[in-house]
Order: sequence, then structure tokens, then C-alpha cells
Amino acid sequence: MNAAVILMAYGSPATAEDVPAYLADIREGRPVSQEAIDELAERYRRIGGRSPLDEITEAQRAALEQKLGTPVFVGMKHWRPRIAEAVEAALGGGAETLVGLVLAPHYSRLSIAGYRERLEQALQGRAELVFVESWHDHGPFLDVLAERVRGSDGHVVFTAHSLPMRGVRGDPYRDQLLETSRLVAERAGLADWSFAFQSASTTGEPWLGPDILEELDALAANGVQRVLVCPVGFVSDHLEILWDLDIEAREKASELGLELERIESLNDDPAFIRALAAVVRERLPREVPA
Repeated sequence: MNAAVILMAYGSPATAEDVPAYLADIREGRPVSQEAIDELAERYRRIGGRSPLDEITEAQRAALEQKLGTPVFVGMKHWRPRIAEAVEAALGGGAETLVGLVLAPHYSRLSIAGYRERLEQALQGRAELVFVESWHDHGPFLDVLAERVRGSDGHVVFTAHSLPMRGVRGDPYRDQLLETSRLVAERAGLADWSFAFQSASTTGEPWLGPDILEELDALAANGVQRVLVCPVGFVSDHLEILWDLDIEAREKASELGLELERIESLNDDPAFIRALAAVVRERLPREVPA
């Protein structure tokens, strides 16, 4: 059986000029206000004009392919290369089984289910699909995060992308995030930690909270002086890291007199790539060499 991996990520506009098309793709034909376009373009300007996500995802792909000895193709949910393009490339290379792996460890119907839907639509039953729905409690992944927070002398705040509350009722997303945080804290021997969400959109409806900025307010009010942010819901540097944490959260912390740092993103760290490879091997234990 010939196997290939479809490694999926959300996608990001290459430049500020791509923002309108990117937002239109996310909105799936619904109107996009000029205000929303200008706000997102300004955030990209503040982080240097573009996101490093494309380059990082390609580095992850190449490293994972080398580690597995199995072809790995990148497919983006809302940008290029598309998931459908990755599927066609894999099938064109003779793949009979595809392992779908999203670069997001926690399952939600509003996120991971959408990747699977796109993957299945592109595949059309032409090969076997092994889809990884969640790897939030995978030991090697937890170990990489624990190593980054171990020995912290500040309060550790674990974070992840918020989602609209209407879409996550009965969904395992929040519980999985809290479990990841707890397991990492146990591995690292942390006693002083909490969890908060980030990156909520202004849609006029409730989103999961507390928000990281609200959490910083609460920590400062309780006398905390140093904070280390560990974004367990993200595995790469991109807008939600570089803007939400490195700019917005740091500015808020400065106003509150807090010292704020964040862990180094996992990106293509060899230990993280080994963790991803282990996730794939567990799905195809006899097909992918160790």
C-alpha cells in the first residue's frame, strides 16, 4: 500500500494586498466590509507586512517527509496550495492511502470537521482516507510543550483560538484544550497556571472566554508580576501569534506593569516533527518506517 500525508493548515495571505481575497474566501461569498479589510491589513503591516506561515508550513512538510520517508503534501483551507491540489498531487504520485493531518491538535466541528469535509470532497473515494481528528493528548506533543514551560518562574497562561459559543455546544474543543494544558502542566511540574482564549472576532455574538487580555487584567489584580504565554492551540508563528500575543498582549501587559513572554513556537523544531511523525505512524504502524 502506497501512503501519503496531506498536511493541512488554515492558510494566510502572502501580502497585505492579498487580504481582500483571503477574507472573501473565509466568508465564502458573504460580504466583507472595508473596515474588516483595513483592520486585517493593518495587523499584517504591524507584523512586518506578511505572515511567515507559508514558509514554516513548507519547512514542517519537508522535515516530516524526511522523517517518515513518505510523501507529504501541504493543503491550505483558505489559501494556496488548496487541499484539493494536495490531494491531486498525492494521487498523481500513486498514493492509495492518504493520512489527513491538520496542524491543529484539538477537535472542533467549526474547525477540524471543515478540513475533513474539504479533503473528502477532493478525494471522491479514489483512495483510502485515514483522518486524524485530534492529537491533543499525544505524549510526544505534550513533552515538547512541557519542555518549553518547565522551570518557569512566572504564571503560565495556556491559550488557543476562541470560537463562537453557538458552534461549540456539546463540542469537545474546550475540554480537549483544558486537558492538554493540565497534562503539560503536570509534565512540567507547574503549580501556577491558567487558561485563556485569544483571537476572537468581533461578530456581535459571544465567543469562548476568558480572553487573554481579560486574563492579564485578572492576574495583575491578583499581584502576578511575570507571565509566560504558552499557545497550546497553535503550532506555528503566524498572525494569531505575532499580533495577538507579541503585539496586543505585550502592550496590554506593559500597561498593567506585567512582564510577559511567550514560548518559542513549535514550527519545525525536530522534537515537534518527531511528534508529528509518531502521530502518523500510529495510524499506519506497519506501512510507515520508524
